[in-house]
Amino acid sequence: MKSLIPLTIAPPFARYAHGAVSASGARILVTSGQLGLAADGTVPDSTEAQATICFANIDAILAEGGASRADVLRINAFVTDRAHMAGYMAARDAWLAEVTSLPASTLVIVSGFTRPEFTVEIEVTAQVPAVT
Repeated sequence: MKSLIPLTIAPPFARYAHGAVSASGARILVTSGQLGLAADGTVPDSTEAQATICFANIDAILAEGGASRADVLRINAFVTDRAHMAGYMAARDAWLAEVTSLPASTLVIVSGFTRPEFTVEIEVTAQVPAVT
């Protein structure tokens, strides 16, 4: 994967790239939107804790498909209020801390999710590296 950050446009606001290109021969993996629902059915109060669960779920889905967070091409995230942006971004930046080729990323404010306690939902598109 290669991050795309053209020097002719303003740099990204945070830890992401303007675009990403998959490796030759890679397959594409997409996840459904993940909510901050723990395996025991609980939902933490903080957006950062919910986003951390979302990213842990995404790690499990990526592993099941033969990929890792280093293979993520795009992150789409949704929060229910501007007040939840900082918690989401902290969790995202921690999740990407060891990733060298950053994915593209979009964050959208939405009116709500299936249950009112959810404040964030995250989905990713990744490449599954070709087996050689």
